[in-house]
Amino acid sequence: MERYQNLMVGEALSKNRLYPFACNELSSILNLAYARLPKNVKALIFRDTLSAFRLLPDIDTSAAVSAANLLLKSVEAVLPKQKKNLAIVEFKQAKVALKRRTKSREEKDIDIPSLPQDILIHIFSFLDVLSLLSSAQVSRSWNQATHENSLWQTQFDLHFNQKVLIRIQSGIDWREAFKKAFIAANSSKALRSGRGYCSYCDCIVWHDDLRCANKQCRLKSGNKPLDLISTHQVVNYLLGIESSDDESESDDEAFPGRLWKLSYV
Repeated sequence: MERYQNLMVGEALSKNRLYPFACNELSSILNLAYARLPKNVKALIFRDTLSAFRLLPDIDTSAAVSAANLLLKSVEAVLPKQKKNLAIVEFKQAKVALKRRTKSREEKDIDIPSLPQDILIHIFSFLDVLSLLSSAQVSRSWNQATHENSLWQTQFDLHFNQKVLIRIQSGIDWREAFKKAFIAANSSKALRSGRGYCSYCDCIVWHDDLRCANKQCRLKSGNKPLDLISTHQVVNYLLGIESSDDESESDDEAFPGRLWKLSYV
């Protein structure tokens, strides 16, 4: 039980950025480990699964909906009948609430004055990649601001400075450069999990732009990136199985990289 509690899956579900990762992790745990876990851990997993569906209307992003649907498939395939039926009811209620909220927003059609582009760009400079891409779906003015070249140069330096060699040229499209590097990096399933191992915390953590969210750890490590781990490795940790770096896992994860396929219309 302690290992599952240390993963802090339930806490991650309440955060917009981490919700898709947490749902994907729950899905993998159900598929790969649920049958081998003790009853008290199964109870915690079921509790977090219900929470995932209940929280879906509050998250309300394309990545969240995709991840929740993936989790539903695992629920239908793995959970015993009574628990499965309860989870399906929660999911259906969440989808109804989601539709009502969407309809309510459309009916209100409030024309909120847009902030100046320079202010939006400054605000967006504090966002991570997933939040930046999600913001592009809000409105045309936000979409325009998220395409600011300097935002993507910062993201590129943060994520790929150590991994990708690129000749800096004047007029380079940093968003496109980041996109190509991101897609290439996603061939590593460790990047999709949202997880890393922090040697200073000595535990598996949810990473924040590839770094530990603990500020003290960032200071001690010199803000160095974490050692990323895959969802399959997280499952093995839960089961107490030693895993290697080349562990494979399903390609069906609804990882946030799919946001690259979205564009504001």
